[in-house]
Amino acid sequence: MNKQSTDLREAVRQRYAAAAVKVTEGGDACCGPEPVEADANGSALYAADDRDTLPAEALAASLGCGNPTAVAELRTGERVLDLGSGGGIDVLLSARRVGPTGKAYGLDMTDEMLALALANAQKAGATNVEFLKGTIEAIPLPAGTVDVAISNCVINLSVDKPAVFAETFRVLKPGGRFGVSDVVADDALTPDQRARRGDYAGCIAGALSFTEYREGLEAAGFTDVEITPTHPVAEGMHSAIVRAVKPSGAAEPGVSATSTDTCCGVAACCTSDERAADPSTTVAEAKAASGCGCQG
Repeated sequence: MNKQSTDLREAVRQRYAAAAVKVTEGGDACCGPEPVEADANGSALYAADDRDTLPAEALAASLGCGNPTAVAELRTGERVLDLGSGGGIDVLLSARRVGPTGKAYGLDMTDEMLALALANAQKAGATNVEFLKGTIEAIPLPAGTVDVAISNCVINLSVDKPAVFAETFRVLKPGGRFGVSDVVADDALTPDQRARRGDYAGCIAGALSFTEYREGLEAAGFTDVEITPTHPVAEGMHSAIVRAVKPSGAAEPGVSATSTDTCCGVAACCTSDERAADPSTTVAEAKAASGCGCQG
């Protein structure tokens, strides 16, 4: 990563760490140390029935530009990953929608936001959630882990969006769905024109255009890409709902299409359903023979 990218990522981290600290101290992520006011920020984009079920701190930390849980069509028993989960509002709502047989993961690189999200999950009594520390360019989950990937105005903050799309494609199961809210620019706006409308950490300068977003997802392997603007956020810049699908027959990178669920000589590796690809051997023998690092 070059110095400019490193500096941009650090600016984003500092901004959202400060937002988390404000909420922890009893303020609002957008408005400083004052009483929590749910309608002062992104939480106003959620239905009142949803807001009423969440801790005030989760609402106060909502800095998104949309409501991805409303468009992701989550189903009971599914596994969901929220890219850039912040204070946990979308993770908690997703956990309710997928129910006790499902699971919601939240991924964030900011210690302060992770601490806030964990506290909010405890207050909400959510037991089917897990928060992970890491970046959305290098997701710390095995391939084919989740049914749905969501995100709320975070991908525009990434300094390596092709990596985000590739990593999201990797961790989705074949047939998995991508449903995010993000800021998207008109195709006519150059990167310099986008930067003049707002800074990078403020979700404006780093936004992709409609064409760039579509082409980025398709290059990663996604199909059925739909980008629907919902409301303006700056001149020529829009909050948008972005949907896409990982094809059902998609093979993981480096794996042949005839063995998409097999690694280390084991099908469904590292899951409760794992079994040796060769019926004459045990799982342990197959892993040992292949030199697999996953010996559990």
